[in-house]
Amino acid sequence: MSDTNKPIDTAVALKYDGKQAPKVTAKGEEALAREIVAIAEEHGIPLYHDEKLARTLARMDLGSEIPKELYITIAEIIAFAYKLQGRVPEGFTPPNDNNSDN
Repeated sequence: MSDTNKPIDTAVALKYDGKQAPKVTAKGEEALAREIVAIAEEHGIPLYHDEKLARTLARMDLGSEIPKELYITIAEIIAFAYKLQGRVPEGFTPPNDNNSDN
């Protein structure tokens, strides 16, 4: 889902293999950022819009693992993307909903 009303200044792509910390696999500004987003949209990859986070990640070298300070933030984004795609991480066992107070 792309917000076409707001220009895309910076985009960063991450790859997560489920074993190691996510890595920066693509990054760019302006035209390159728009191309990264377009490719992601073409392939049905969920997008997360956070300009501050994108700019922080864009300072990293390609192939670098995200820093430990961003683990929780990125984990929440990945978990949301998995949920949108109807996926679960390998080896994940969902909690028993019968014990939920919801």
